[in-house]
Amino acid sequence: MWQRFANNSAPAISERLPSAEVATPGVRVARKLIMSAALMLSVIGGPANAENPDISIRRASERTDFTNDEIKDGFFKIAFNAELQVSAPADRVRKFDEPVRIFVESKGLPDRRSEIATIVDDIRSRVNHLDVAVTDDREAANFVVRLVPERDLKRTIRSLYGNGRAAQIQRSLSPECLSGIGKDKQFRIRRAEVILPIDAGDFTFYDCAYEELLQALGAINDDRSVPWTMFNDDVQMGFFDVYDQYLLNILYDPRIRPGMTKDEVSALLPEVLSSARTWVTPPTPPRQADGVSAQESSQRPL
Repeated sequence: MWQRFANNSAPAISERLPSAEVATPGVRVARKLIMSAALMLSVIGGPANAENPDISIRRASERTDFTNDEIKDGFFKIAFNAELQVSAPADRVRKFDEPVRIFVESKGLPDRRSEIATIVDDIRSRVNHLDVAVTDDREAANFVVRLVPERDLKRTIRSLYGNGRAAQIQRSLSPECLSGIGKDKQFRIRRAEVILPIDAGDFTFYDCAYEELLQALGAINDDRSVPWTMFNDDVQMGFFDVYDQYLLNILYDPRIRPGMTKDEVSALLPEVLSSARTWVTPPTPPRQADGVSAQESSQRPL
C-alpha cells in the first residue's frame, strides 16, 4: 500500500549557508490514504486522545530486542551513507553539535503545530544528550518545519529549492514530504529544513514527521537491507521505534563527534552502545492469560 523512494538533494540550504555542503535530505513518497473522520481526529501521545489505529497495530507488533551486531550494522548504514548527495561522498558522521531549535511554520488547516511540539518532546525524551526544542523565535532557529496543505507542496519545494531542482525532485520522486540538511566543513549540521503535508491523513503525517525530523538530525540515509528501521523504503512506523532510538542515541552520544570516520566510531562503539542500552527501555510486551508474553509465545516452536 505504501512506497517510498530514494533521497534527493536540497541546494537551497547551501545557498543560505555558503560555507556548507549539502547532505542528502529524506524524501518520502506515499499513496494517498482514504481516511475516516474518526481517524482524522486522532492524535498521538495525549491521554484524552486515541492513537491512530494504524500506528497502534505497528507498535503492538514492533520488534524491540536486537543484538549488538544488528544495531551496529544499521548505524553504519544509516548515519554514514547518503543517497544522491550533491557533494562528494563523505562517509563521516553528520550531526548537530549545538542546541537544536525548531521553528514551526504553519500554513493552512488543520493546524498541526501542537502535534509537532508533541513529537519533538517525544524525540527529546528518548534521545539522551539531544538538546532539541520548539521555539517561537524564528531568528534563533536552526531548524525549520514547514506545515503546508498537500496542494501547496510542489509550490513550497519550488520556493525553497528553485525551479530547476524542484522540477528534478518532482519528476524523479513526486515527494509526499521532504527534509534537508546543510553542514559545514567539519560536518556539523548548521541548518535543517522539513516540509510536511498537514491534510494527507494522520498516519501519513506522523510517519513523515518522525522520519523527516530524525533524518534532519543526522540519520540521513535510507537502506532497504535494514528491516527494523523507519529509514527503509519498505517500512512505515508512525512513531519513534526502539531500533531507531538506539541509532539516534549512538549518534548523539557526546563521544561521537561530527566528522568522525567509521573506524573512529567503531573503536568507541562498544562503550557507546552500552550507554545507549542503558537509556533505551524497550516496552514490556503484553501478557497473555497464562503469564507468557505475546512475544515469547510467538517465538515458541509449534
